[in-house]
Amino acid sequence: MLSIALAGKPNAGKSTFYTAATRSEVDVANYPFTTIDANRGVTHVRTACPCLTREERCGHEHCHDGKRYVPVELLDVAGLVPGAHEGRGLGNQFLDELSNADVIVNVVDASGATNEEGEPVEIGDHDPVEDIDFVEEEMDLWLAGIVEDNWESVERASRSPGFDIETAITEMMTGFGASEYQVAAVLREFDYPEDPIQWSGEDREALARGVRERTKPIVVVANKVDVAPEENVQRLLDLDKPVIPATAQGELAVRRGADAGFLDYDPGDEDFDITGDVGDDQREALEALRETMQEYGGTGMQRALDYAVYDLLEMVTAFPVQDQSKWTDATGTVLPDAVLLDAGSTPVDLAYAVHSDIGDGYLHAVNAKTNREIGEDDELGEGDVVKIVSTAN
Repeated sequence: MLSIALAGKPNAGKSTFYTAATRSEVDVANYPFTTIDANRGVTHVRTACPCLTREERCGHEHCHDGKRYVPVELLDVAGLVPGAHEGRGLGNQFLDELSNADVIVNVVDASGATNEEGEPVEIGDHDPVEDIDFVEEEMDLWLAGIVEDNWESVERASRSPGFDIETAITEMMTGFGASEYQVAAVLREFDYPEDPIQWSGEDREALARGVRERTKPIVVVANKVDVAPEENVQRLLDLDKPVIPATAQGELAVRRGADAGFLDYDPGDEDFDITGDVGDDQREALEALRETMQEYGGTGMQRALDYAVYDLLEMVTAFPVQDQSKWTDATGTVLPDAVLLDAGSTPVDLAYAVHSDIGDGYLHAVNAKTNREIGEDDELGEGDVVKIVSTAN
């Protein structure tokens, strides 16, 4: 399952984000390092369900009137402080956990009510812009340290006949989750000596930064916009980086309201309806939250998750079926599965994503929307419904 990690300094709202997104209760408190051991749960990204093109909605448990929710893993780890790459705070533990993620959501306290260590201060006392780059910097320096620690083995290998530096570096970096293609792309982007003994510390750091950027892209969540000074939020949004304004506490409130039955709300909606009896104080709080959601187009949480997967990772959602006319599986479930694939993936890639045996026995595929056979090298698009014909069916 694709993995999204929540990063950021302590007390920025990561655990509230995690609780709202996964509906799993974790420790939430107004002090640094509330989270010690990593929390792992399942959340969802949202896309349009193909059933919108049919007369009736599919009725799938993850489809809410045409809003399809696709499961992904969400990881909440200990907060990061400056110097984490040297072991400060819970730095090494934090960064080790991040190495398994596909994309990073950097949760920033837009209100400026926590300092660089995550300790409470008055709203506006800390500049949240300072919390943006340091996460990238700590990750880059941590990976540079790993490269440094392993470089001697590369130098020793270079004395052997047939040594290839690109192969040696690729073998070293795959432990961080980099593919051969990603390492090759990074090495094409800068000049480096063919002899690893001639590499400088700057060369190794450039390698680390390049690999991190390709394997761990980052989207920033400007959290707590409901209480943040307007100028703080605007400065964050004006940065030359993807920044999503959000209120994790607001998302948690509306999800709990929906669970309790007095709100009509689906994650990612820009508004909600009050459908049950609420007290005056609760109504006042909900109306204040509504104003924030109307200003920013929702609570921002679902938007951040969707941006991480569909924009940064450039994934598409495909829907494999067995019956191309009814769009069902063998049990009659309509649109039973939603599979996240890299952009450019083919029907063969989808077949292997469903099951290795289906991929090994691949014969051909049919676009169930058009009832036309599609080539094994054709690229799948967002929302494609595909029947895979395989000897393993």
